[in-house]
This record gives sequence, structure tokens and C-alpha cells, in this order.
Amino acid sequence: MYRISAFGIILLCIGCIGHVFAQNLVRNPSFETYSNCPQRLGNFNDDVQSWSTPSKGSTDYFNGCSTAMGTPKNFNGDQPADFGKGYAGLYVYAPEDYREYLQGELSRTLEPGRKYHISFYVSLAEQSDFAVNEFGVVFSKNKLEFTTKKELSKGVLYKNRDNKYNTLEIGYNDFYSDTQDWVLVRTDFVAKGWERFMTIGNFKKNTRTRLFKTKRSAKKGAYYYIDMVKVGYTKKIDTEEHLTDSGLEDKIEDIQLNQIHVFENVLFEFNRFQLLEGEKVELRKIFQYLKNDMALKIHIHGHTDTIGSIAYNQNLSNKRAKSVADYLIHLGLPEKRILWNGHGGTKPVADNATEVGRKQNRRVEFVISRQE
Repeated sequence: MYRISAFGIILLCIGCIGHVFAQNLVRNPSFETYSNCPQRLGNFNDDVQSWSTPSKGSTDYFNGCSTAMGTPKNFNGDQPADFGKGYAGLYVYAPEDYREYLQGELSRTLEPGRKYHISFYVSLAEQSDFAVNEFGVVFSKNKLEFTTKKELSKGVLYKNRDNKYNTLEIGYNDFYSDTQDWVLVRTDFVAKGWERFMTIGNFKKNTRTRLFKTKRSAKKGAYYYIDMVKVGYTKKIDTEEHLTDSGLEDKIEDIQLNQIHVFENVLFEFNRFQLLEGEKVELRKIFQYLKNDMALKIHIHGHTDTIGSIAYNQNLSNKRAKSVADYLIHLGLPEKRILWNGHGGTKPVADNATEVGRKQNRRVEFVISRQE
């Protein structure tokens, strides 16, 4: 394996994050502060400080302080809290378009034109009959207050003409196999400049909700636990400033030729093949190494986890390898010095039964050799 100097490791760690939270604007982000230790279902609005419910849906609150609404065991499954002792629970899909939401007021109004990052962790409850593959987030100028128990669609929201809305839809990893692991849901967005409240849930009707059936006789709904909600502006790392061409030369001490190496910071999200900005740091380092020796070529190998069909994963792994190759070409590496292909999920390096293992399998490898 190639080796990186200590300074290079620090830069790569920064680069793999790509963006850094300056401050979390969400109050009580992991639902640890409560007015009442929860004793019954549907009491989220009264029990949790700094949070509310924007409709008549009965969102739940769970905390280790309670025997009736405790953690890890509760009426919908067995889920340990990952950030303290508390978390929220809500139906994002249910018969007759029944919905539950959670709403929080940010510590300050977002700034116009500024890029922000939102993230939260979810886990599908074991008793759920369905899973969804995206969550909705609505940022609003004013607090949402509706008397309905059904979905807060755009048609419902925009009836209140005194409010303003910035709506997001976020797809997330492993939407049908996360009944034990907490899975991160996240995205970036640009603020309009009046956003002060944030609401999380499913804002679509049942007929428009993309689902996965977890049980053959599924008749009920999709119930999720939610924890650790973050909203913050992002400081973009100027990788070009920190990693100049001369600096990159010092980051690699050696690369063994004709050996398989893994791009340590290029681990794709589920069902994704696009490169994130932070992942490009390592690719620029490899580009510089190849640029300094015109006799070298690189063979790129893309991989997936085993979720999905064989044909789909093969196509996805091809796209992952190609995205790396395309970026190296964009930097200036001649196409004739690059080979790439995908292997689907046929060559795992970790256990596909866990989210950590699946993430390791969604990797890109490379082999550098001398041109014949």
C-alpha cells in the first residue's frame, strides 16, 4: 500500500469530510432535553423541549428514563439510542395518508444565498410493514400549524400564503435493511434567507410515496426512529490551496506497482456514483503521482455492496469506476493511460450484513503499472 506523511493524513481527513459544520443550529438535536419523561404514545409535542408537531399526527418520544416509552425496547421494536438516551419516532407512511412529523425552530434565521448542510440519523422499526427511500424536509419562515392528520403536501402548505417554504427531498442509504443500524440521511442546500423552522417527514400522498414492502401481508405503515438532527452552514475546504502540485509530491512516499490499492476516501453512498468534493483530494494526489512519471498507467476497479440485482450492481460499479476515470481525465491524464471496469458486488471485502461492511464494499480500487 502507498504511504502518506502525517501532514498528508491530516489534509486527507479534512478532505474526506469535504465540508465542515461551523455550528449546529438545531436546538436539542438528539432529543435529550425533555419537559416530561415520556409515559405514553403521541406526547412528543408536550414532552420534548425545542421541538413540536406541526399537525395532529401523534409523533412519539422515547427515552431511557421511561419504562413505558423507553429505549432500547418499545412498542415498535428494539432500538438502542446512539446519541444519549432519547430519540423520536414517527409514521412516515400509513393507511389513508396518515402522517406524523417533527418540527424544530433553528437558533437563528438562515442567511440568503449561503450553502447549508442538513443531516439526521434514521432507523426503520422492526414492526414496520413498509420502508420508504426518501425523507422530506420543509424549511419555513413561520411555524407550521395544521389541524390535519394527513400529509402536508405542497397543496396544503401553500394554502397559507403568509408563510414561505424551502422544500427538500433526501434519498438515503439502505432504506429497506436498516432495522438495527442508524443510517445517516444528509444533503446540502442553499438558503433563501428567511428559513427559521424545519419540519421532517413525508410530504407526499401514499400514491406518490416510493416504498419497499418488508412483509408479504403488509397492511400497516413505515415507522422510523430519528435522532441527532443537524443544520449548519458549510465551510468548503479549499483543497487546491492546501494541496498544490508541489505539496502533493511530498504526500506519497511510494506506491507498489502491480498491486491492488484502495482509494481510502472514495467510498460511495448507497446507489450513488457521483464523486463528492472531498473525495477528489485523494484523486488529485494520485493524478500528481502519475503526472510525474509518464511511463505509468492506472487500472480502476469499481465495486458495490450486494443490495440490488446482479445486473444493476454491475452497471453501478461501472459508473463508479468511470466517474473516477473521468475525473483523472478532467485533471489532464491522457485517456490512453487509464483503464476502468466494474465488478458489481462479486468481490466484497467486508460483511454485507452490516452498514459498516456495505460501505467498505462500495469502494474503488486501483492498480498502477508501467506501460508496455
